Amino acid sequence: MEQEALRPAVAWLAASPEPAVRRAVQREFLGQPWSGGSVTGGRIVGSLLAGQQPDGSFGVHPYRKWSGAHWRLVSLVDLGVTEVDAPSMLQAAGTVLDWLHSDKHRSQIRTINGLTRRCASQEGNALYVCSRLGMQEDPRVIQLAHDLTVWQWPDGGWNCDLNASGRRSSFHETLPAAKGLYEFWKASGDPAARTGAERAAGLFLDHRLFKSRSTGRTIDPLWVKLRYPEYWHYGILPALLLLARMGLIDDPGAAEALAVLRGKMLPDGGWPAEGAWWHPPSAAASQTEVTDWGRTGPNQFVTLSAVRILGSASAAKG
Repeated sequence: MEQEALRPAVAWLAASPEPAVRRAVQREFLGQPWSGGSVTGGRIVGSLLAGQQPDGSFGVHPYRKWSGAHWRLVSLVDLGVTEVDAPSMLQAAGTVLDWLHSDKHRSQIRTINGLTRRCASQEGNALYVCSRLGMQEDPRVIQLAHDLTVWQWPDGGWNCDLNASGRRSSFHETLPAAKGLYEFWKASGDPAARTGAERAAGLFLDHRLFKSRSTGRTIDPLWVKLRYPEYWHYGILPALLLLARMGLIDDPGAAEALAVLRGKMLPDGGWPAEGAWWHPPSAAASQTEVTDWGRTGPNQFVTLSAVRILGSASAAKG
């Protein structure tokens, strides 16, 4: 997709009511410095930061879906919010690290037949956040990166299934772990982290991101739905975004997923949210969000990812 085709989407995002989105557009797509002031007062970012307690938490367990610090921080970092914008994010990240390194948490790690069975999305998302927040020298963060490389399965992924044969990793667990290792490598230069991220990317590319190697069929129809936030769920949108950041978006294994993404562009140039994993704050349901991201229709957060991906793909073509 040529850069010209992305112009309507960029213009729409540039007019977003959310300052963090406008800043991302100016910096990433327009090459302009941001002069719009604080980004923490927008509806989305403000909701994600609201309610923080003196201990850095948000009054619930860090992993509580979707109001715990773990989830809030991932979305904040996705939007480009940093510790410079909101220093309290560092304290919030500290509560996540304390949980992940607690005796109770680590006692749940199991190794069976030589393979560690671990919900690596938890460590992966935390490593992603902490690396983006400049915490790469914290011993707790270094330990997360080390653990992920040690727990990686032969096929390049991770899996928490105690009964898994060891032949197949979980794409759900692998994507956040790969994101975390890649960001840790960028922040620290650790070669083991880069190797781990590249091995995971190879797993996705070998499957053309969403297809069975043996049958060529789509593994899960939900994987080609465009959703944000993805939390720990796998999908072509976050997978393509990772590949774009890693400079692998022009790999032939990404071509079909890119074609799917291009084909979902709306007539006005944006991209839709095709359902959601969450319920709005007012819903009488479990796992409600602290903000409303938009569950259907044109969506600025899905569009932001799509433009990041396709802009990178255009650049890769020269």
